[in-house]
Amino acid sequence: MPLSDRYLTVCRDPDSEEVLARDGDPEAHSILQRAGFIPVHRLHETYHRAPTRLPRDEETGLATEAVARLRAAGYHVDCDADFDTSRRPILYQTLGESVADLAERLREATTTDEAAGILTELTAPCDGILDAVGHVLTAAAEFHDGLGTDSAPYTARRLRYLAEETLRLIATDLVHTRNDLADQHAPHPGRTKCTREVPAGERERSAVCACPPPPRALPVPPLPLAAGPRR
Repeated sequence: MPLSDRYLTVCRDPDSEEVLARDGDPEAHSILQRAGFIPVHRLHETYHRAPTRLPRDEETGLATEAVARLRAAGYHVDCDADFDTSRRPILYQTLGESVADLAERLREATTTDEAAGILTELTAPCDGILDAVGHVLTAAAEFHDGLGTDSAPYTARRLRYLAEETLRLIATDLVHTRNDLADQHAPHPGRTKCTREVPAGERERSAVCACPPPPRALPVPPLPLAAGPRR
């Protein structure tokens, strides 16, 4: 990670009077958004701003909380004096990080049974991750039903479409994938645990295990020479 990604600024813009946070990596952006900031994507940069129509004291409190969380996570933050704080809140593992742990477990899985068990956490009915995401989308749609803004009915319909169509399609595919893996009961050929044992029929006397050799990369043929004009 570039060292520059560990540095951010949280300042009030002198021209627009907006509270802006600039720089940082995706982890810092996650912290900013959890503190209440809104991402702004432009062609040459991504920065964060405080929500519109906040009273000035609430903007200050939001920015101060963001500075505290960023510094607690090890970031260097250059900020206005109004936002400076020595408080360092305790950081807890987020729900997203817990789900991401499943990806690491999949990368370490050595059998189809292990992989199927991990995917079950996504696909299980009633209490699986995808089922929970569907409940969240439906609840967000219900929230918009009574919001009263012009765009709320469209947003509610869109959220229900995501829950009932898009997410259902993803869940169906993953269920088939999980079930197929669960029926195989086989080791992953590229992730077999090394036993450090040499079979009796091994020809190479220097072999220290039964693992197959890594695949050889085929040489890349040279590019054809461009034909020049004849002399």
